[in-house]
Amino acid sequence: MRGLDCRAMPEIAISAREGAPQETAADTRVLGLFEGERLAEPELQQLVELGEARPGLRKVAVAHEDAPGGGRRRVLIAGLGKREDFDPEKARVAASAAATRAKELGAVSLSWALPDDNAEIGLVEGTILTLYKFDRFKSKGESEDEETGNGGALESLEIAGADISEDNLRRAEVAARAANRARDLQNLPSNVATPTFLADRAREIADEHSLEVETLDREGIIAKGMGAFAAVAQGTYAEPRLIVLRYSGGTEGPHLGFVGKAVTFDTGGISLKPGGKMSEMKFDMSGGAAVLESIGAIAELGLPVTITAVVPATENMPSGRSVKPGDIVTAMNGKTIEVNNTDAEGRLILADALAYALEQGVERVVDLATLTGAIIVALGSTHVGLFSNDDDWFAAVNAACAATGEIGWRLPLHPEYADLIKGKYADLDNAPEVRKASSITAAEFLHNFVGEVPWVHMDIAGSAWGLGRPYAGKGASGFGVRSLIELARRAGSSI
Repeated sequence: MRGLDCRAMPEIAISAREGAPQETAADTRVLGLFEGERLAEPELQQLVELGEARPGLRKVAVAHEDAPGGGRRRVLIAGLGKREDFDPEKARVAASAAATRAKELGAVSLSWALPDDNAEIGLVEGTILTLYKFDRFKSKGESEDEETGNGGALESLEIAGADISEDNLRRAEVAARAANRARDLQNLPSNVATPTFLADRAREIADEHSLEVETLDREGIIAKGMGAFAAVAQGTYAEPRLIVLRYSGGTEGPHLGFVGKAVTFDTGGISLKPGGKMSEMKFDMSGGAAVLESIGAIAELGLPVTITAVVPATENMPSGRSVKPGDIVTAMNGKTIEVNNTDAEGRLILADALAYALEQGVERVVDLATLTGAIIVALGSTHVGLFSNDDDWFAAVNAACAATGEIGWRLPLHPEYADLIKGKYADLDNAPEVRKASSITAAEFLHNFVGEVPWVHMDIAGSAWGLGRPYAGKGASGFGVRSLIELARRAGSSI
């Protein structure tokens, strides 16, 4: 990622090995401990009996043993909870705990004994996501880990066991790295990650994977009749961009559309936000970051699916030329909109982006957006809000979310909610005065721009940053990248 490289973190090498866990050449190995089960090695089981090693998830004990080539090496005993409850998400959490402890101990190479069938995806993802750090803007010598001082020197991860799927390892590695690249985009300040910066990143992805890329500037956006998008962008002096990436994997399956909101900084416009935590509004482009980096990963994996990705990118700024409360604009599909709150800008730019995606012939569409604060009140950071006009398509998206640990919860759409967004002077009102079901009415607004095409809206405002999971750390989470990759993988084979 040329635009992001400053002092890039070295990428950890991923490999598989058959044979006994003790035969590894790694300087640190990890054994999982399930509740009520014994370790096969008597010396290590003794630590369990002494209470030094415990089976609780996120518990890690440290032991030492003779290494095959001489000398001593570390053994980490990682708690896995109950075997019947163990799943890929718990594997991510356990891997995060082990990677964190290994990093603290200055480990260079790590070998996990595969604790359960199909756990390799979680172990790889949990390790790579945990080792992420963002230190581009720290002075030399200030980027080392604050707790350990070693700066995270882990260079390799080995999964030891029988019949390990190399495809699973590669898919997990590519997905986790893509999520970390999205976190880089999210964490960058808005004076760096501008709309034109995101467009340049899209061109890098296109060049790397031979994709088709299209970017529309302010004049091009207006020429396409995208009055809603143009209205949001008119207040900023930073050039907006409509970013389009097209990937064709040669499949006969449905043409998918991925749409991601990318407000690179959101002041609220004339309807100005409170100053507290406004700095976090650099994260309002998180949906766009997830879409861009997922497409790069899907192309890297060569998944047999066709996708058009659309990312509307702009700032939302107050100025003498900003859209004003009460203004009426016309979206690309001809719908007229009363802009009664300029801080409800995400649905405006998504309206035109969704309409454009449909014009490109997409047959299934999913959008990701940090759209409403109300979704945080409803679901916190645990679940992403899911809204859909099609049960089968919802089931496919929800299954992809569940498989990656980026879990969602469906909220309803209903004609009575749709009535709340009817305009007084235009077709639609972008911010009804009646403060009811705010996340749902936002989704109903978007519903107007997809018609009968199967569609899922993902409101990721509670999950895009500050996720709170061990492997997500602080700041950006890269939420949605792994779900989109998994959705594309499944779409290429079954939808």
